[in-house]
Amino acid sequence: MEKTENELSNIIIGCAIEVHRQLGPGLLESAYQECLYYELKNQGLHVVKEKPMPIVYKDVKLDHGYRLDLLVNNKVVIEIKTVEAFTEVHTAQVLT
Repeated sequence: MEKTENELSNIIIGCAIEVHRQLGPGLLESAYQECLYYELKNQGLHVVKEKPMPIVYKDVKLDHGYRLDLLVNNKVVIEIKTVEAFTEVHTAQVLT
């Protein structure tokens, strides 16, 4: 049975907390990404790292787009940040 977005979110949050407990603060985003990827795969989820996401401009898809840090079960996007506080720039990145 396919998991809902809420079920996936609960698993993802639990895995993210586990990664943070194990690694603590202060590492590069790539370290957290790799460890979270490992935890999510261990939960039996389908996870894609660095999935390209094109920019759509005037109804044309342009390949020079963004990369999603992690895409879980083709439903949930994870954007990993290692900052002391979120700024407007961080919010804009996840709302694109």
